[in-house]
Amino acid sequence: MDESTDTARDLIVRTMTADEVDRVIEWAAIEGWNPGPHDARCFRAADPNGFFVGVLRGEPVGSISAVAYDARFGFIGLYIVKPEFRGKGLGLRIWQHGIAYLGERNIGLDGVVAQQPNYRKSGFALAYRNIRFQGIAEAGIAGSAALLDAHALPLDQLSAYDRRFFPAPRDSFLREWIGQPDAVALADVVDGQMRGFGVLRRCREGRKLGPLFADDAQIAETLFTALVARCPGETVTLDVPEPNPAAVALAVRHGMTSVFETARMYTKEAPDIPLAEVFGVTSFELG
Repeated sequence: MDESTDTARDLIVRTMTADEVDRVIEWAAIEGWNPGPHDARCFRAADPNGFFVGVLRGEPVGSISAVAYDARFGFIGLYIVKPEFRGKGLGLRIWQHGIAYLGERNIGLDGVVAQQPNYRKSGFALAYRNIRFQGIAEAGIAGSAALLDAHALPLDQLSAYDRRFFPAPRDSFLREWIGQPDAVALADVVDGQMRGFGVLRRCREGRKLGPLFADDAQIAETLFTALVARCPGETVTLDVPEPNPAAVALAVRHGMTSVFETARMYTKEAPDIPLAEVFGVTSFELG
């Protein structure tokens, strides 16, 4: 038996505690993923049982989130093995545990493009690419009378709009996401009908804008400009689905440049989501 096989046998994979989710967010920061200071609490609200840590002889060495949103859909993220423990088969053990937890659900992920062949071996197929844009927030742009603080809306109204763009209900997550400190959540509402929704949150460096959902490009523009006006001079990140040219154009129009991309993949058929109305992905970790 080689050393890596022996090491992998000693690995215990178990559900994380709340404190361990905080620790893994720190790992994500070290990896350069630029998480938000409140991501751990928000993420865990989606599925407290869906975060797993690999422990080798008492030391946490790797992680994965496998969030079960409902009986039909789950999402993989936070797949990290500490650098000094890579190449020993530990990541595969942790990966298998997360996949097993999600069972027969359709599973999504946003992975680095170079890892697509490995994900295909686990049954994932490419749906499209997401492109990460970054730029400096502009100052002095007026908002719109149609924009409301999302906190002023009933959660069921917000959730119903969100369900147009996400394959499963995620009320607990949304409640935490819009309520986190250092975040702004705006909704475009006319005559009681929601037409758009966006959240801007503080991260380790600058801010991230996501989700950004809108019925059309003009509403997306209104939400984008009103949100980024809250942090003039700061770096803002926006993750957009490549199949939405209007979203790409919005980012470019505001001086943002492409810095990274991911492969959005699923184990079953890609959910029927109107990508033409998705101008910003909520999170690469949770979908």
